[in-house]
Amino acid sequence: MEFVLMGFSGNPHLQWILFGIFLLMYVTILMCNSIIILLTKLDPNLQTPMYFFLSHFSFLEICYVTVTIPRMLMDLCTRKGNISLFACAAQMCLILTLGGTECLLLTVMAYDRYVAICHPLNYALIMNQKVCVQLVAASWISVIPVVIGETYQIFSLPFCGSNRINHFICDIPPVLKLACGDTFVNEVEANVVAVVIVTVPFLLIIVSYGKIISNILQLSSARGRSKAFSTCSSHLIVVVLFYGTASITYLQPQTNQSEGLGKLLSLFYTVFIPTLNPIIYSMRNKDILMALKKLKTKGLK
Repeated sequence: MEFVLMGFSGNPHLQWILFGIFLLMYVTILMCNSIIILLTKLDPNLQTPMYFFLSHFSFLEICYVTVTIPRMLMDLCTRKGNISLFACAAQMCLILTLGGTECLLLTVMAYDRYVAICHPLNYALIMNQKVCVQLVAASWISVIPVVIGETYQIFSLPFCGSNRINHFICDIPPVLKLACGDTFVNEVEANVVAVVIVTVPFLLIIVSYGKIISNILQLSSARGRSKAFSTCSSHLIVVVLFYGTASITYLQPQTNQSEGLGKLLSLFYTVFIPTLNPIIYSMRNKDILMALKKLKTKGLK
């Protein structure tokens, strides 16, 4: 009827230190992403497709960490990791849905940069408001039936042994390790889903950036090349960080993944990367910094 998330129980002397670190990171993620969303709504200079997608990406990050970090904080505080079967399935479903949506949204953002740099004269026509809304809606909705089916298949397995999950979230690899019988088919299904949701969007991003780089190198102005690269660099850093850890986690056989490595990678993409993302986008973006200065000036008046 329930699982027990072991979390960081192997290091009891670090429980409150980890609680403070994760709480600080959670507050930072909420504040930074909320500021980005607010700026994109209030500043007229940020009323463009690029920042429309960025605002949805920031909202997605808030949802993603809210599914994972509060639960981690509660378990660190109470030192109990009991979680019902339904709650575990719901958490896994939400994590996979939001992670899949992030893959697609990063692909949409890469396509937006491709159109802006390779087809600047037709940019406003191609990336009109209707198209932007449709792309975002497709990113949010298209992964839901796939993830629900995958989660149902996993939790339809019999769990007749230990109920202790050596992890801090209900992720696919640690849950499959507790299932009785042969899980080969489920591992294959999980890898097929990962290829569809992770690999295909990643390949589309590579194609987009291949064309972007080719186009940038043809520019005669060094200043123009520098400006074009600067508009893509933040997105490219986020893509490398996110897809690097997601690929290692979900595109290798689950039985070959050590529990320690799986926990470390999950910690990286559930806590550390969401903390870095708004900093990467804001600190490297002149428009965001200018909008923030304007907001501060208005607040002081």
